[in-house]
Amino acid sequence: MTMQPSDETLSLGNRAARGILGVDRIYRDESGDDFGLACLDMSRPGELESESFADYSEATEWWTEFQEDAQRLPEADRRLYYAQLAVSTRAFIEWRTSGLDFERQLGDFLHVPAAPAADAEIAELCTGIRGLLDGMGFHGDLRAQAQAWEERVTVPPEDVPDVLNGLLAEAWERTNERVFPIPADPSDGMRAEAVRDVAYNARCDYLARTIQLNVDPILTRPGLKHLAVHEGYPGHYLQFKLRETWARSGEAPQDVLLSVVNTASSSVFEGIADAGLDVVGWNDGDEDRLQGLLTRHRAAIGTGAAWRLHALGRPRDEVKDWLAGQALIGGDGWVENRLRFIEAPSRAVLIWSYWWGEQAVAPAWNSIDPARVHEFVYYLYGRMHSVDSVRLFPG
Repeated sequence: MTMQPSDETLSLGNRAARGILGVDRIYRDESGDDFGLACLDMSRPGELESESFADYSEATEWWTEFQEDAQRLPEADRRLYYAQLAVSTRAFIEWRTSGLDFERQLGDFLHVPAAPAADAEIAELCTGIRGLLDGMGFHGDLRAQAQAWEERVTVPPEDVPDVLNGLLAEAWERTNERVFPIPADPSDGMRAEAVRDVAYNARCDYLARTIQLNVDPILTRPGLKHLAVHEGYPGHYLQFKLRETWARSGEAPQDVLLSVVNTASSSVFEGIADAGLDVVGWNDGDEDRLQGLLTRHRAAIGTGAAWRLHALGRPRDEVKDWLAGQALIGGDGWVENRLRFIEAPSRAVLIWSYWWGEQAVAPAWNSIDPARVHEFVYYLYGRMHSVDSVRLFPG
C-alpha cells in the first residue's frame, strides 16, 4: 500500500492503542460512564491488549514517555499527531483528577482555539443562507425564509428510515466510484433506525451496522442526504471499515481500531464525514449548498451555546433561549437535543469537532491532485489525524 507507515510508527501506534485502553479502563471504573474514552473498540477478543495502569498517576508517566518517543518517528505528521495525542490524554487525566477549565479542555483535548465561533463568522453564514433563500423565491426575515424552505422539503418521521436507506444506497455507489473501493459487499452497509428522546441527531453504531436517527427534530431530504454521507459513505462507516481492514492486514497501527473522544483526532473524524457531499460529487444544486451552510451554522451556534454554558457559567434556561433564538430550522426538538448533547461534562467540547473538522479536511481534499486520490485516502483514513497533522500530506 502507498503511504505505508514506518515500522517505528506501526510499533508506536500499537502502543498508543494499549495506552488509550488503559486510561479508558480507569475512567470507566471511576466514573461509571459506559460510553468511555474509547467509545468504539473494533478489536476482536484477544486482538488488542490494554496497559494495566495502577492509577492515573502511572498512566500520566507512561504518556509522558510516549510523547518523548514520538519525537523519534521518521514521519513529520506522525511526530506531530502522536505528540498531540499524548497531550490530549494527559489533559483528560488532569481533568479527571484535579479539574481542567473549559478553555484548556478545548486547547489540550482537541488542539483548537479556545473560543466559540465568532459573531462575524455566524453573520457571514447567515448572509450566504439568505442569498440562497432569496434566489429560491422565499420572503420575510431569515428565520421565516428558512422555516418555509424547511416545510417544503420536510420528510415525515414515519418515512425517514426508508428515505435515508435509499440515500445510503446511492452514497455507497458514489463512494465506490469516486473515492475508494469499499472492501465489503453492500449487505455489510448501514441501515437506518428511527429513535426518539436521545441527546444526538444521529449516531453511527458501526458494530450493529445501524444509523440511529433522532426523529424528534424536523428532518428534511437535503439534511438526510448529508447524514447519509456523514454517518455512512464516505463518512463514519468507510472510516471504520478501512481502519479495520488495514489494521488487520498490518498496513495501519492498531490505534485505528479505536474511536476516541476528547482527543486530538476528534475534529478530523467529524471533518471527514462533513466533507462527504463534496468528496463524492453529490452537491447537486442550491438546496444542497443551503444544507451545507445550515449545517455549518448549527455547528457555529452550538459552540456559542456550549461556551455560554461551560465557560461563562450561564444558566441552562438562558442558554436554551439563546440557542432557540439563533436556530433557523429543526424546531424545538433540535434545540433540546443539542442542549442535552453539549451540557454533558464528558462531551462538552465535542461540538467544536464539527466546527473545526470540515475547515481542516475540506481544504486538504480540494488541494489533492485527482491522480493521487487513493494515496490521499490511505493517508487520511489509514492514520489518526489532528487538525494540524492532516495538512502535512506530502506534496
